[in-house]
Amino acid sequence: MNDRAAPTTTEATIAIVVLTCGRVHLLRQCVENVLGRTSPATREIVIWDNGSTDGTAGYLKALTDPRIRVVRHERNIGLNAYAEAFALTSADYLVELDDDVIDAPARWDATLLAAFRELPEMGFLSTGLVDDPHDAAAHLMHHVHSYTTVEELGHRLLLGPVGGHCAMTSRELYDLVGGFRRQRDSFFQEDGQYASSVIAAGYRAATLADLQLTHAGGPHYSAQPREKIEYWERYRRRAARRQAAKRTLLAIPGMAALNRRRGWFVPPDEVRGGVATADLFLGAPPSDASAHGPR
Repeated sequence: MNDRAAPTTTEATIAIVVLTCGRVHLLRQCVENVLGRTSPATREIVIWDNGSTDGTAGYLKALTDPRIRVVRHERNIGLNAYAEAFALTSADYLVELDDDVIDAPARWDATLLAAFRELPEMGFLSTGLVDDPHDAAAHLMHHVHSYTTVEELGHRLLLGPVGGHCAMTSRELYDLVGGFRRQRDSFFQEDGQYASSVIAAGYRAATLADLQLTHAGGPHYSAQPREKIEYWERYRRRAARRQAAKRTLLAIPGMAALNRRRGWFVPPDEVRGGVATADLFLGAPPSDASAHGPR
C-alpha cells in the first residue's frame, strides 16, 4: 500500500494553499513569517481571497513572490475553496495553511515533507502549535483534545485529532480519496473529513509534535466572519440536542451498562472537542476544568 512512486527528496515539490477573508493584519504575518520561510521545495502558493472587504486585495496585489498566485472570489465560500484552489496546482505534495498561522521556523515545509515521506503509511501530517492561551486551536490541542505521544523513526508524533491549520498530504493520495469535498456548511471540519478519508483508504493521520507553528485564531486576534459565527451557533444547538437525547436514553435503567458493552454512542460527558471549539469561536472564555492535553 505504501508503494507511492514518489520523487526523490531533492525533486519533490510542494504546493501551499492559503484561504483568507478580511484579516489582512494576520495574512501579512503569514506571508512574511511563514510563506517567506519556506524552502525551494515549495514551488506553488495559491492565496484565495474569499471576498475580503478590508485591505486584503491591495496587499495581495503588491506581492512580488513569483510563486504566489492570487485568486479573488466575490463571496465567502469558506473552506469549500480548498477543492478549487488545489485544482490550480500541480506539485507532488499539498499543504493547507491557515492565513492566521503567523510564525514558523525556517524551512518548516522541508521538515514537514521529510517526516511525511519517512513515516510509513502517512497520509495526512499536521504541524504542532505553540501553546498560546489566546489561540483557539492551540488551546484545543494542548488543553482539550486527548493525544497519545509516540516516537517513530526519530519523529515524535501526537496520535489523536489532526488539525488543518497547517497539514500536508500527497497529490497521489489526494486524488485517490477525492480531495477536499465541498460541503453545505463550508466552515471548519474539512480537515477531519479529509483525515477520515485518508484513514479509510488505509493510511495514517498524525501531528508532528516538535514542528511548532504560531497560530492566531479566534476572537482574541480578529473579528469572526458572520458565516463562521452562524456555523458554530448551529453546531452548538445540534450538539445540545444530541446531548439531551443521550441523557434521556442513559436515564433508562440498565442502558448505561449496555451502552458500555455495545459502544452505541459516546456518553455526553465524554464529548468535549466540538463543543469546546464552538464555545471558543463564539467568544466563550477557555476552561480547563475537564481538559486533558497531549500525553
